[in-house]
Amino acid sequence: MPTIAFLGPEGTFAHAALRTLPIAAGARLLPTANVTLAIDAVRAGAADSAVVPLENSVEGAVPATLDELAQGEPPLVIAEEVYLPVTFELMGRPGTSLESVRTVATHPHAEAQVRRWLMANLPGVPVALVGSTAGAAAAVAAGEYDAAVGAAVAAELNGLTILAADIADNADAVTRFIRLTRPAPPPPPSGNDRTTLVTYVRADRSGALLEILEEFASRGINLTRIESRPEKGRLGFYFFSIDCEGHVADERVGDALAALHRVCRDVRYLGSYPRREGKQGEVPPGRTDPEFAEARDWLRQVRETGTS
Repeated sequence: MPTIAFLGPEGTFAHAALRTLPIAAGARLLPTANVTLAIDAVRAGAADSAVVPLENSVEGAVPATLDELAQGEPPLVIAEEVYLPVTFELMGRPGTSLESVRTVATHPHAEAQVRRWLMANLPGVPVALVGSTAGAAAAVAAGEYDAAVGAAVAAELNGLTILAADIADNADAVTRFIRLTRPAPPPPPSGNDRTTLVTYVRADRSGALLEILEEFASRGINLTRIESRPEKGRLGFYFFSIDCEGHVADERVGDALAALHRVCRDVRYLGSYPRREGKQGEVPPGRTDPEFAEARDWLRQVRETGTS
C-alpha cells in the first residue's frame, strides 16, 4: 500500500486534489502541516509520493514548492499533475451569523483570492493567516476564530455551516497540484506531455536568459511557464523554473536539455509527465523525431565519406 503525503489536514484543497488521482484509491494518506514537510516525507522515505500545490491561476506560483524542487536535496521529480477548480466558502460554527463575525482565519493564498469580498462584506474584520484552509476551519471549530475561508469539505469535516458560498473575487480560479516521487524513469510519451526543469546561469550577465530561451526557440519548443527565483544565500543570483511542451524522450526536447547542460552552470531535470490541461502544439517542420534521425544519418555520411 503506497503512502502519499499532502498539505493537510484533511479538508484542504490539496486533499481534494489528491482524492481525484487513481493512485489515491487504497493508499495511506499522510497529512502534513506544510509543503516542506510533505516533500521531506518523500525524501526521508516516510512517504512514496507527495501532492503539493505548484501554482494558482490568480496568485501564481507557490514559492515553497518552487524552492524545494529547485534546491532541496535529494532531488525529486514530478510524476503527474492535477488541476483543481477552487471555490471558497465562508464557514462558521452553527448559529453564527455573518453580522456576528469578528475574526476570520484562512491560508494566505486563499485570503488573496477573497480579499475584496471580505473588505466589502466584513469591513474592518481582522484576518489571521494560518498554514492551511483546513487548519483554519479546525481552529474555528475549536473556538479560536469566528469564521474561516476554505473549501466546503472543510466545513463538512469540522461540523461548520456555510455562512456565504462562492466568495472568490475571481471566478473560475484553478490551482495546479503536482505529485512528487523520488527519481525514476519517466513514463513513455503520451503525445501531450510536459517537461519541468530548473536552470542556473553561469554568471549574472547580459543575455544570460536569452541564451536559455534560444535553446527552446530554435527547436520549436513552447514554454508553458517560466519563473525566476533567488538562489538562497547568493544575492543577485537567480534560477529559472521552466515548464515546456514535450517529453524528454522527444528528440527536440532531449536535444534542448543537452544544449542547456552545456551552456548553464547546472540543469535540474524535474520530470516528464502527461499534460492534464491544454493541448500540445504542432511540432514545427524540421523538428520532428524522424527529421532529427535523418539529420544524424546525413551528418554521419558527411563525416564518413565527405559527401552530402
